[in-house]
Amino acid sequence: MAQRALVLTGSGRYADPWHPFAEVGANVADILRHRDWDVAVSDDVDQGMANLEGFDLVAVCAGDPWRGGSGVSRGAPPASVAGFAAALERGIGVLAVHSAVASLRDYPEWAPALGAIWLPELSYHPEAGEMTVQVEPDAVPVEVPTTFHTHDERYCALQRLGHRTVVAWHEGDRAKEAAAWVREFGGGRIAVDVLGHDARAFEASGHRTLVAALAAWAVAGS
Repeated sequence: MAQRALVLTGSGRYADPWHPFAEVGANVADILRHRDWDVAVSDDVDQGMANLEGFDLVAVCAGDPWRGGSGVSRGAPPASVAGFAAALERGIGVLAVHSAVASLRDYPEWAPALGAIWLPELSYHPEAGEMTVQVEPDAVPVEVPTTFHTHDERYCALQRLGHRTVVAWHEGDRAKEAAAWVREFGGGRIAVDVLGHDARAFEASGHRTLVAALAAWAVAGS
């Protein structure tokens, strides 16, 4: 039976002026479908989180719902918060893509599950451009090239939360930074890919293979 994935893309309060979330989500969905996943896509993040039953993986491509300061509406529906918590407890896999490390701030389990978050005014990225990604050999079950090149943003100075196994690195502005990692939290397996700003980031076959490998790792225990 094919693994089932729900890809959630940012709209409404999860949208921002910089990220084409529908485009990014479509690329993630395409990568999974080419590997025989059964994939559903939704741009209603909170509704999706409330309805995770039956899915093996939830992939989040969304932005910061608190962007804009004190005037921003905060708080996710209780059914959505409870739905994600229950899915983690039963062992759903999670794939967090790019700005997902700044998203779902109203979900108490989200940041601890990911193991790192974007801190406004402290985390940053240099201007997007060509970059080199170094992959740790044997870090995930699907073979990924040890080096690949892509056009993307290089996230720097994320706040660490807990332990992780780094799968890939990039050269940050001041030091080597994690580009992708995996970890376990509660009953779930969590994979984070901070690459994926827009469609150009997925033109590199190495990055597409990395996304597939992270998704495979996240559901390997299910």
